Amino acid sequence: MDYILFGIIAYLIGSIPFGLIVGKIGYKTDIREHGSGNLGGTNTFRVLGVKAGLIVTVADILKGTLAARLPWIFDSDINLLIIGIVAVIGHMYPIFAHFRGGKAVATSGGIILAVSPLLFLIILATFFITLYVTKYVSLSSIVTGVVTVIAAIILQEIGLIIVTSILTLFVIYRHRTNIKRIINKTEPKITWM
Repeated sequence: MDYILFGIIAYLIGSIPFGLIVGKIGYKTDIREHGSGNLGGTNTFRVLGVKAGLIVTVADILKGTLAARLPWIFDSDINLLIIGIVAVIGHMYPIFAHFRGGKAVATSGGIILAVSPLLFLIILATFFITLYVTKYVSLSSIVTGVVTVIAAIILQEIGLIIVTSILTLFVIYRHRTNIKRIINKTEPKITWM
C-alpha cells in the first residue's frame, strides 16, 4: 500500500513541468513549440537562455530528490530508489503536460543526490568534463549515465546498480534521435564552453 501511495505522489511530483511553467509565466513562451520541443533544461537553455535553463534544471533535479526522499520524510522503510524511478517516469511522461516531458537526465541526477551526494558530485563532474570535451549535451548525458552505473558497481551496492542501470536505459532511450544525429554529425553543439 505504501508503495502505491508514495508512487502516485512521486509520479505527480515528477510530472511538474518546470520547463513549461517557467516558459509560460516568465517568458510567455511554450518551449514545446521551439527548439527540440522538449520540456527539459537543455531546451530551456536553448530557447529561453541561461537564467531560465538553470532554474528548470535545478528544479528538475530537486523534484527527483524530493520524490526519492518521500519515504524518509514520512519515516517509511520502503525503497527510496524505487520511488525515485517513478518520479523519473513522471518527468518523462507528465500527466500535467499531455505526457510530453523531459529526457530523464536531471531528475535521475536528483535521485542520486537523494541517496548518495558524493556519487552525485562524481556524475556532475563527469557530465561537465564530457561536455567540455565533446560539446554535446546528449552525449554527455549518456556517458554520465554509464559512468554512474560503473561507479555503482565499484561501490558494490546492488540496489544502486539496478536502479542506475534502469535510469541509464531511460536516458539512452530518450536520446535515441540525438544518437542518430551524432552519428550523422548533425547534432547541435554548445557554443558557451
